Amino acid sequence: MEEEELPLPDSPSERRSCPGSLDSSDDGDAEGLLACEDLELNPFDGLPYSSRYYKLLKEREALPIWTEKYSFMGNLLQNQVVIVSGGARCGKSSQVPQWCAEYCLSVHYQHGGVVCTQVHQQAAVQLALRVADEMDVNIGHEVGYVVPFENCCASETVLRYCTDAMLQREMMSNPFLSSYGVVILDGVHERSIATDVLLGLLKDVLLARPELKLVMNASPPLVSRLSAYYGNVPVVEVANKHPVEVVHLSGAREEAFESVLRLIFEIHQSGEKGDIVVFLACEQDIEKAYEIVCREGSNLNPDLGELVVVPLYPKEKCALFKPHDETETRGQVRQRRVVLTASPGESLIWSGTVKFVVDTGVERRKVYNPRIRASSRVTQPISQSQAEIRKQILGTSSSGKLFRLYSEEFASKDMQPLKPAEMQEANLTSMVLFMKRIDIAGLGHCDFMNRPAPESLMQALEDLDYLAALDNDGNLSEFGIIMSEFPLDPQLSKCILASCEFDCVDEMLTVAAMVTAPSCFLHLPRGAEEAALTCWKTFLHPEGDHFTLINIYKAYQDTVLNSTSERCVEKWCQDHFLSCTALRTADVVRAELLEIIKRIELPYAEPAFGSRENTLNLKKALLSGYFMQIARDVDGAGNYLMLTHKHVAQLHPLSGYSVTRRLPEWVLFHKFSISENNYIRIASETSPELFMQLVPQYYFSNLPPSEGKDILQQVAGHLPPTPPPRKEQDVCEKSPETPEQRCAVQ
Repeated sequence: MEEEELPLPDSPSERRSCPGSLDSSDDGDAEGLLACEDLELNPFDGLPYSSRYYKLLKEREALPIWTEKYSFMGNLLQNQVVIVSGGARCGKSSQVPQWCAEYCLSVHYQHGGVVCTQVHQQAAVQLALRVADEMDVNIGHEVGYVVPFENCCASETVLRYCTDAMLQREMMSNPFLSSYGVVILDGVHERSIATDVLLGLLKDVLLARPELKLVMNASPPLVSRLSAYYGNVPVVEVANKHPVEVVHLSGAREEAFESVLRLIFEIHQSGEKGDIVVFLACEQDIEKAYEIVCREGSNLNPDLGELVVVPLYPKEKCALFKPHDETETRGQVRQRRVVLTASPGESLIWSGTVKFVVDTGVERRKVYNPRIRASSRVTQPISQSQAEIRKQILGTSSSGKLFRLYSEEFASKDMQPLKPAEMQEANLTSMVLFMKRIDIAGLGHCDFMNRPAPESLMQALEDLDYLAALDNDGNLSEFGIIMSEFPLDPQLSKCILASCEFDCVDEMLTVAAMVTAPSCFLHLPRGAEEAALTCWKTFLHPEGDHFTLINIYKAYQDTVLNSTSERCVEKWCQDHFLSCTALRTADVVRAELLEIIKRIELPYAEPAFGSRENTLNLKKALLSGYFMQIARDVDGAGNYLMLTHKHVAQLHPLSGYSVTRRLPEWVLFHKFSISENNYIRIASETSPELFMQLVPQYYFSNLPPSEGKDILQQVAGHLPPTPPPRKEQDVCEKSPETPEQRCAVQ
């Protein structure tokens, strides 16, 4: 018992030391060596197992999947493809990769190691840490992880966790994944674009490499389709350990939010132990519920324990919801945690202390419309498979209760059996750029499980053509090849390339990092808005939000350089209502982008932020990538009409222009989605003259008729002729009078 309460040693040498002191006499050394000989050695690093290994082994053996180990190993030996079907928290994400590592060890790694993909980077990192602990090896050595802008692996890594997008990117330089003997696709049921692309490409890779093994972890509803897709492959099924009590609370859909709040307080006042997880429709509902539960919870009877509200925003790089650290909670008052989340937060719940799940049965999804090049926020019922996964969160709890705020009839009639593939609802420009790049290696053909809409593919090809990423034959141009090197949206990659020409790379990298990282502005509790705006005004730049982001990043960098500790930096961020985590992420992203710039030897000018010339150049670089995202204030009251379609939007309240109430006529914006509030996010002023100098003529000729287009046409008539593009840019420029050029779909 005393040993269990000791903190884990920090260094490998502390955990690995054999019995006996290194400073003892010769006799003592001999005794220590004899003791080491009696210990079982870890085959992955050749060192004796620690006592913690055996403690964790007991926990592993209690997992539902453990009973299927020999069945899985037998299927893996005899087949090239194996599917593991199991519910949430059955252990498949942590145990299957370890068993695959044992398989690779048994064949002496002659075909490579193991890679296991995750949809969420938080899950990839936490699983790697957990599995390294269970295997009794050091993170970053035998077990590691690779997530966007962070690589924690070494040459001796035999098991690596990574996001599906990172494995997809790895295929650009290693198309047949020659360094791996086993590829594990985890969370296939989430149907991300990267996972679907990998599913399609791996069919060809498996044919080219018969020794390669593929393992797919998926929830039961998708298994039959997945098995047929790969040709009736064997399935290892993991049974649920405990039945879950399901309560349907049918009523008016409009009252679901009030029902959620009422249920939370009823459960807490019942005195039953256990944490609560609530699945809401969207982030706005999470914020609203967080504020209400925090306020009302402080007025409850303290004898029931403290009500701790945990907002979990799945789209952000937030921490996973894990069990309490016993050393932190010992001696404190009893707490009940209430986790407020939304889709796809199901895979972020790792705690075994959850006894209650409240499911509203709806989600707000982002659906991309290729005709208008914008996304819409659509509230729809979740799928039956998602409802089942939410139920499985309680699968290891013998007394768990699931409250569904919808009727059984609603579940059977209004819910689709499976979650829609992201490929059918998202912007495919990045995917098509990747497919064009992988086509160079001979893997361009991809048999997708769900084929994307032809209209979406055509729009993606058209956008890449506008960005000069394609040549006249529809293959990647030199620009396109360089753009594919950056792990960014193609429009942002084009901005970076243009910044090399306009001598503002340093500033453009900062902008790219800040818009790629999560928002640096904190979610504010009610009452703190005025104080936050006062702080944020100090960073405002008159030229627009992109420039304001540079000011924030530079202020953060100055604070880091002048601070004596991390705590000082965190306090500065807190005082200015900024997210320290987001700014740290931006710092890492920027460093990685700079590394790519150096690796491919692109020109890098000295920073000149603040000068008039630099401001103009940065706007030119931004326009080179985002000329498709221009809007004009049509009435002087802040109603901005998009050039590409007829939708009207307003500037976001946090935009510098909204704060200063100065509304420019023409703006370039970074984000726009059609929802209750049609907000333009991250906007900077531009001019018709600048736009007409940089826009591809064949894009301008395709714009729908509008007053804005007429103004631009008049401006174009007064501009001096622009010089022809450089040969190496390979841009298919043409005058408006020439026939329209198109790219062929390969």
